Amino acid sequence: MATAICVLSGNLSAFGVVVFKSDVNGCVTLKGEFTGLTPGKHGLHIHTFGDLTNDWISAGSHYNPNNEIHGGPQENKRHAGDLGNVDVNEDGFAKLDLAIQHFHLTGIHSVIGRTLMIHQNEDDLGKAENEESLATGNAGAGLAWGVIGICQSNISEEALEEKFNQIN
Repeated sequence: MATAICVLSGNLSAFGVVVFKSDVNGCVTLKGEFTGLTPGKHGLHIHTFGDLTNDWISAGSHYNPNNEIHGGPQENKRHAGDLGNVDVNEDGFAKLDLAIQHFHLTGIHSVIGRTLMIHQNEDDLGKAENEESLATGNAGAGLAWGVIGICQSNISEEALEEKFNQIN
């Protein structure tokens, strides 16, 4: 089992913390919180590079080691980095609780060192009838981003919650 963490921030007041935990069956759970976002749905993706030298732009395209088209997280054909949408409430707050089996925290398809990004627009999950939908889900620019890193294995959810509350 492995644990990873990503602290996301951006050009505006957007902020988030996401913890990744793998289990013995190869499932990775993502639990996190976001704040400072506009209400509505926002696309969430893992991008190929952990390079933030030019903000979100240098993170590259969605992580896609199997050269698939863009899709929703429950579809068989989709980028490994396609995580769907985060639904933000009227106060700009959202929680994430997602179980994924199409990437790993160790091995050849590890997402450690890649960028997690929340986008300005809703991800159409590849369902719109245009070329950009099959590439990015029309999710738009990045709002908050961060590099996924190795986390202390004994970090508690209470400690993360306390840290999130201190920053906000």
